[in-house]
Amino acid sequence: MNQREIEVREKQELDANREATKAGRLYVPDTDIHETAETLSVTMEMPGVDRDSIDVKLEKNVLTVTGNVDFSKYDGLVPIHTEYNVGNYARRFTVSSEIDQSAISAAMTDGVLEITLPKHKGPETRQIKVD
Repeated sequence: MNQREIEVREKQELDANREATKAGRLYVPDTDIHETAETLSVTMEMPGVDRDSIDVKLEKNVLTVTGNVDFSKYDGLVPIHTEYNVGNYARRFTVSSEIDQSAISAAMTDGVLEITLPKHKGPETRQIKVD
């Protein structure tokens, strides 16, 4: 397995001309993907997004994740220092046939969304008796 150095990237604004269907800024959430023999894990940072404001859909092998910020929490605030822009998030992934689509799960903790994509269990090795 090739190892690469971790690169830090600036927050990207989603190209509204191609993907947005609502007015306002959409951001691409910072995302890490890890693979084991059994699963793929997708970890997405979505600061300011509540668990009830996340939508994870799987349609035609495309996993779509959107997270909406409650902007009313920021009314009247004048920031002294900020490390992220406030806005909604959107990201899409194509899911391979290796993934057991019926077993995909997601959990949100403190602005971090963890999506677990279990792989299909391969055929078990077994001894076949010869008659």
